[in-house]
Amino acid sequence: MSRHRNVRGYNYDEDFEDDDMYGQSVEDDYCISPATGRLYSCLDQMRAVLGDSIPDSTLTQAALKYDCDPQRALDFILTEENTNTHAPPASESRVEAEVVPKVARMTVSGKKQTMGFDVRSAEENGVVVPSVRRGPSPEVTAAPTTETPSKPSAVNEDSAAPTPTRPAGKSKQQLNIRAELEKRQGGKPLLNLVVIGHVDAGKSTLMGHLLYLLGNVNKRTMHKYEQEAKKAGKASFAYAWVLDETGEERDRGVTMDVGMTKFETDSKVITLMDAPGHKDFIPNMITGAAQADVAVLVVDASRGEFEAGFEAGGQTREHGLLVRSLGVTQLAVAVNKMDQVNWQQERFQEIISKLGHFLKQAGFKDSDVFYIPTSGLSGENLTTRSKVADLTAWYTGPCLLEQIDAFKPPQRSVEKSFRLCVSDVFKDQGSGFCVTGKIEAGFIQTGDKVLAMPPNETCTVKGITLHDEALDWAAAGDHVSLTVTGMDIIKINVGCIFCDPKEPIRACTRFRARILLFNIEVPVTQGFPVLLHYQTVSEPATIRKLVSVLHKSSGEVLKKKPKCLSKGQNAVVEIQTQRPVALELYKDYKELGRFMLRYVGSTIAAGVVTEVKGSTYIHLFSRNTFLFCINQHFLILHHEDVLLVNTANVYTVLDQRVRTSLNWILQKKKLAETSGKKCNSPSELHKHKVNTHRCLQGII
Repeated sequence: MSRHRNVRGYNYDEDFEDDDMYGQSVEDDYCISPATGRLYSCLDQMRAVLGDSIPDSTLTQAALKYDCDPQRALDFILTEENTNTHAPPASESRVEAEVVPKVARMTVSGKKQTMGFDVRSAEENGVVVPSVRRGPSPEVTAAPTTETPSKPSAVNEDSAAPTPTRPAGKSKQQLNIRAELEKRQGGKPLLNLVVIGHVDAGKSTLMGHLLYLLGNVNKRTMHKYEQEAKKAGKASFAYAWVLDETGEERDRGVTMDVGMTKFETDSKVITLMDAPGHKDFIPNMITGAAQADVAVLVVDASRGEFEAGFEAGGQTREHGLLVRSLGVTQLAVAVNKMDQVNWQQERFQEIISKLGHFLKQAGFKDSDVFYIPTSGLSGENLTTRSKVADLTAWYTGPCLLEQIDAFKPPQRSVEKSFRLCVSDVFKDQGSGFCVTGKIEAGFIQTGDKVLAMPPNETCTVKGITLHDEALDWAAAGDHVSLTVTGMDIIKINVGCIFCDPKEPIRACTRFRARILLFNIEVPVTQGFPVLLHYQTVSEPATIRKLVSVLHKSSGEVLKKKPKCLSKGQNAVVEIQTQRPVALELYKDYKELGRFMLRYVGSTIAAGVVTEVKGSTYIHLFSRNTFLFCINQHFLILHHEDVLLVNTANVYTVLDQRVRTSLNWILQKKKLAETSGKKCNSPSELHKHKVNTHRCLQGII
């Protein structure tokens, strides 16, 4: 009965007292006038350019003075700041020394990142157009912008507003990247090391113990891992848990993803990548191997275990082929678990003889392969030379750390255009989001604009992090995390390439390559389905055409248009992917020109890109004109500088006359079969070209 009394005495008005507000927006009670809305909009645009260095009262006063015109208000504020910051010549250098370093660490915050002092104007229907000043403009060191100055626009050509220059840090022309690298690393070159081998060979335990002996893992943390491993019934996995951090990896006892960390030797800075050994996670292993300079191949010396990993079906052979095909030329073979065979020299020599013959066939030079007997669990011969009598009686070579320190670092392509392969994307705590990956070529600075391909989206680098340390710049070889703004995170996927907008990477769905076939059971024919592994990309593809069979050493064409390809053959083929992939030619970027082909869980071929297909070129007046390079998803305009422009974005600023001209030009691409084909009506082409040129020059 008590329950019925509670229901009978229930006060429903307390729950439904707000029913009259249902369906009514809370913002309806807080209306603002149109003038106030214009003021707020103007202030937002001004803050996007100036950041938080100027007080709100000053911004409001300038906006009201110029009737909420952000362009004129910005010019007024910057002119005033420029006047106030100019000091007598004697103290000018001192003022710059005090201001510039502070500005170099600042980042621009706001709803939209613009170039220079770009603001929205009513004439352009919401499209950002840069302001212009004829002649040189004074440098404004007080403005906290990290953007490069905008280029002249065809709009507002008579404007005399000062255009600020980028004061944050050194410009790309002034930055001596080689000298800065030596200064940053204290003379220690960077080396990217990947650890590979058959499953349960002891890779994670070996490198985890190495990190512990080097002091990268403190005793308290190591004791915690030991206790947790004992509770889980896996006491021998304690050192492996240093690199296997996820719960699933620890429960299953196998590495599933590439673990990455950093340690230093006497002469080098090492970025360590612990790759999975299980055959189900070969794609992850390829991702790690594609970013490596050198490798450590771990093999199990136990009776029967080495044979299981080395014979058919084992991962020792496949891993060796993969790293060599992906450009690794220096290899250290860690013969692990030697304590289980009592450090027998006969067993060590037996493993060397079998592996040496295979690695030589895979393409490794004998002088670049080194064999070290180790024990990952006991720590023998890892950081210091072992004193075990059974080992020192016949082995006098270096320990594993000494051999890693003796590797030769490769030459970095820091002078080439910027290229970064995205390996992970995640949301940042603040504005924007973060992408991680290895810089394959060039260098990047905070505030630079980068282009993501194949999405064809431009964004601004807000911050750079290397091994949890914030930096102003990073160069080729660095595994960095970039905080970017001005782009939607859903448009970026693992496998995208960030590049220099002035020299973009090409995106295509069809390319020609030279491949080397491994041991395959089914001959490769036209239409053969494969899985393309390129850097961090894994994309379904098809062998579209078999072009020719080549001689392995000379490259001479042995047979044209073969019907099929068998194991061990070297051939030129044409590959087509389902979605666009950003590629570079092997001759231009060796790091970005290699790929692997897999079929039904096995690696069947390695290859290099020789030609990117699917582009149509039109020369519009060979003398001093545009070059339109039309691909499937974007349009490149060459005019003094190179700019990648999305066709949809171009259309937003074109009037009807220019739209007609651009449509006319784009239709001519269907008639151009070669790069030098001319148009049949040059006078009409000239008219359309001039119309398009005048409008598009404002975008450039």
